[in-house]
Amino acid sequence: MNEPFLRHTGRVAALPRADVDTDQIIPKQFLKRVERSGFGPALFHDWRFRPDGNLNLDFELNRPAAQGASILLTGANFGCGSSREHAVWALREYGFRAIVAPSFADIFFANCCQNGVVPARLLEQEVAELFRRHAAAGGDYRLTVDLEQQRVSDGLGFSTAFALEPYRREMLLRGLDEIGRTLLVADRIEAYERGREAL
Repeated sequence: MNEPFLRHTGRVAALPRADVDTDQIIPKQFLKRVERSGFGPALFHDWRFRPDGNLNLDFELNRPAAQGASILLTGANFGCGSSREHAVWALREYGFRAIVAPSFADIFFANCCQNGVVPARLLEQEVAELFRRHAAAGGDYRLTVDLEQQRVSDGLGFSTAFALEPYRREMLLRGLDEIGRTLLVADRIEAYERGREAL
């Protein structure tokens, strides 16, 4: 079970990069764990840390304004590359509840919905405006992602809708994964199986 997502207001971390792939989100050398936990500290490892192990203070998520951020604002085709679910596990454990971008890789998008992270697709120009507002606020910028109303807003005049398929929206609203969603119709599955046995 995931934590149900109705609406969330949080600090925004801006990562103005397109085509961020899953190997950058969670590099392959950290994929040895079988649990879903323990990946957060390795999020964006090769960008967050220098070869000597020190923090790369030039990386966007290492800047003071990004500390404690729970909404990631980023570029197009986020989560491309290999289909590792660990990428979403790392983002979720790091503290991100929602990701706002113009587009996502399909499998990554599905993995977000499966793991309680809302992937909000906005228009390119809307994302560009959010980056502008984030910069104008000196990085101290907050958004509300409302899944019930399917809107992203900042309380300062920006508000726009985003689409999400009803099936995935219900999973997120109720804190379910695919298995949990399937178990909601267990009685229908059992009735079908009994009908098959009678043939």
